[in-house]
Amino acid sequence: MRKIALLLTTGDNNPRNSEGDFVTLKNGRILFVYSHYTGASTHDDAPAYLAGRFSDDGGKTWSDEDFPVVENEGRMNVMSVSFLRLQNGNIALFYLRKNSEDDCVPMLRISTDEAKTWSDPIACITDQKGFFVLNNNRAIQLKNGRLLIAVALHEKIEGVEFNEYGRLFSYYSDDNGATWHCGQEVRNPSGVIAQEPGVIELKDGTIMMIIRTDGGFQYLSWSKDKGQTWTPMVAGNIRSANFSPASIARIPSTGDLLLVWNNNEDSRPRDHTYGKRTPLTVAVSKDEGKTWEHVTDIETDPLGWYCYIAIHFTKKDVLLGYCTGSNHLAVTSISSLPQKSLYGNAVSR
Repeated sequence: MRKIALLLTTGDNNPRNSEGDFVTLKNGRILFVYSHYTGASTHDDAPAYLAGRFSDDGGKTWSDEDFPVVENEGRMNVMSVSFLRLQNGNIALFYLRKNSEDDCVPMLRISTDEAKTWSDPIACITDQKGFFVLNNNRAIQLKNGRLLIAVALHEKIEGVEFNEYGRLFSYYSDDNGATWHCGQEVRNPSGVIAQEPGVIELKDGTIMMIIRTDGGFQYLSWSKDKGQTWTPMVAGNIRSANFSPASIARIPSTGDLLLVWNNNEDSRPRDHTYGKRTPLTVAVSKDEGKTWEHVTDIETDPLGWYCYIAIHFTKKDVLLGYCTGSNHLAVTSISSLPQKSLYGNAVSR
């Protein structure tokens, strides 16, 4: 079912390759942009720039050499790419500019010439300062044209290298990214460690937020006003590895939702996969996330790590770009699956 189309492995002056995202150009080419690390360190804060590869055959094969898309303009690095084909035809490129342990902000560049050139960067958060995390493949445009992102603010604590507790916010733009506004903070009544939120628009216009936590499940929150206010987060029905994000997208050919995540459901041996970023699993929802079916593992190495998924649809296939490795993340993988195979397993939950 799954075919590996590209493995971006490490090499000299390239100790790690990290998460990215896809966009299909008007000429049919697919562009994949990811974080290419340089130097010797694999740390999240080590130097990296945004590099690109092309596919001319729907993601089956990819160009052999990187080309620079955004140089390392941060004092640490740039990473976590999200692409959007905007309703006006332009391409939006989101990424994190990381300067320090208390200065990390999502940036936006626009291309009007099919990714040949990019505008100067626009900061998506200007009303407050801090370390904001926007995962890859997380920016969306609503049916009404609003751009929406969900971020986690990790406030600096003296003597602590990284404060794991994130405060979750949405930011939105009604002028194609020129200016941005902050939504209401998402309340966290249970006190779980919340991180790395993502959003998707449901068919009735509700926005659903899916949240990485340490609670054994993906947590959820909903907005009825296009991302301005949110319900308190609650545990959903997606059992998940602690501290492991999930990705969700709508399948164009069917209108159903596709979920890609590390499935740690109850029947798995606790010493085999529990709490680990494995296996990598896909599932489909025909009822807007209330239930999930056709649950299928596509990566199963018990020692493997699989996470930070980018989901991209071609006419017949779905491309998944993700980080992988054994006990640490160093390699970027692109896999291809036929869309019809997503419906090939009749397991439901």
